[in-house]
Amino acid sequence: MPIFCDVKRNSYFDSVTLMIISNQLKEIGGVTEALAGMATDLNKELAENLGLMTPEVEALEANDFFLAVKTEDEKVFNEATQTLETLLKKKSSSASNDYRPPTLASAVRNLPQANIAVISLPGQYAAAETEKALDEGLHVMLFSDGVSLADEARLKQKAHEKGLLVMGPDCGTAMIGGTALCFANVVRRGKIGIVGASGTGIQELSTLIDKFGGGVSHAIGTGGRDLKVEIGGIMMLDAIDALGKDESTEVLAIISKPPPAEIAAKIFEKLRTVPKKIIVHFLGSDPTQYKDTGFAFGKSLEDAAYKAVMLETGKEPTDFTGFTAPASEIEKAVETEAKKLGETAYIRGLYSGGTLAYEALLMLEAEGMGCYSNIPLKPEFKLKDVFISQENTIIDFGDDDFTVGKPHPMIDPTSRQDAILKEAADPNVGIILFDLVLGYGAHEDIAGEIISAIKKAQVKLSEEKRQVVFIGFACGTEGDIQGLEKSEALLRENGVVVLPSNAQAIRFVQKLLTAKAGGKV
Repeated sequence: MPIFCDVKRNSYFDSVTLMIISNQLKEIGGVTEALAGMATDLNKELAENLGLMTPEVEALEANDFFLAVKTEDEKVFNEATQTLETLLKKKSSSASNDYRPPTLASAVRNLPQANIAVISLPGQYAAAETEKALDEGLHVMLFSDGVSLADEARLKQKAHEKGLLVMGPDCGTAMIGGTALCFANVVRRGKIGIVGASGTGIQELSTLIDKFGGGVSHAIGTGGRDLKVEIGGIMMLDAIDALGKDESTEVLAIISKPPPAEIAAKIFEKLRTVPKKIIVHFLGSDPTQYKDTGFAFGKSLEDAAYKAVMLETGKEPTDFTGFTAPASEIEKAVETEAKKLGETAYIRGLYSGGTLAYEALLMLEAEGMGCYSNIPLKPEFKLKDVFISQENTIIDFGDDDFTVGKPHPMIDPTSRQDAILKEAADPNVGIILFDLVLGYGAHEDIAGEIISAIKKAQVKLSEEKRQVVFIGFACGTEGDIQGLEKSEALLRENGVVVLPSNAQAIRFVQKLLTAKAGGKV
């Protein structure tokens, strides 16, 4: 099939914008494959993998732009070219009033009162720019991944010595004084401060705090590697110090995967010096091992949010480990959905949030159900091929396996749309579990995009006289641009079982499988 190309030399366009536009171009009738991108080595490799490489594209330099379209009809290519120009102009017009300084130094000169720099660059450049920002006296939100462990340790030590924070690298979420940075949600202000080593963990915790009637003062993301021995939890400790001194914060919530024992000891030692009420949630850890600390501990992200709000309102924390809806309503829903399951009914969890996928693995493992994954709890459950599910499988689509050369699945849902169709076509699959992460940075109609794939899957299932139970939840609030109620309503209208949290969605899965096995719901 012919490949048509359009080239613009020395023309830069944002990579995330181009990836999203590429997906829109694929929807044009007659287009078999399309890629719009800068001619970087990564995009050339992607073009090769998609069967779009031509000598013309191969000869381009990294600062050149190309559009490659596979189609039988040159008129279709011309339509794709015109659509591309329209979309780029629309993007340019929407951002025309934004000042875009070419360097960090010029940004500092233009906005001398700023005290935080958000850095999102390829990893090989991000460390150097972070160092410049620290030298300018700026806190840093380092969104980039690909920064070496050695550079992270050096930069965080430098920030510590200067009394500054480096949130990241690979840090997706923070809220400072009510202002969201990168992926975050619109939550009410309050007295609960959050320090977390996980982006979607912070989002789930903060939105559930909002649902339970509480509010957030600040949320500081440290990056997932901060609690490694090589880093020493530098930013976790400094963030605890910062919120410990913050007058607007009365409750401090700490969330992360279980840290090494020596790092945990440092964290608890630091927390004992903080004059705040404390709630800690180390996902998957046994809280009884920390019983001597005197702090409250969460059993799930939802339970941690519930206890944080109780502490904020001056109440004694109690466990939240059930359902928001009445038991009779849950039992009726389980009974209805269990009838749809065939003899074999594997679970396929398709997550955009890494911490949410990890929580699903933990909760299912606790009930004796080991799941295969690209982020497994045990080595024996590591998928041989991350693109091919085995038996019960939970996938984190935000992992590097799925995001190299592509936007994060919270921005571009294509990878999960494809997965929904693929998993639903497997006759051994009975349950598809998924999250919708709303808020800043996420796709403006993520529910609509996911439902478009579910509808296609349901048509095919109907033809085969099979059914799959779709179970989902939305991490968000009514204040988010996508709208929590609107998103949940769209899911329900299309046959999805909607729960108010990840923990409740997983509990529903557990009850569904118990009912299928003939056990008591």
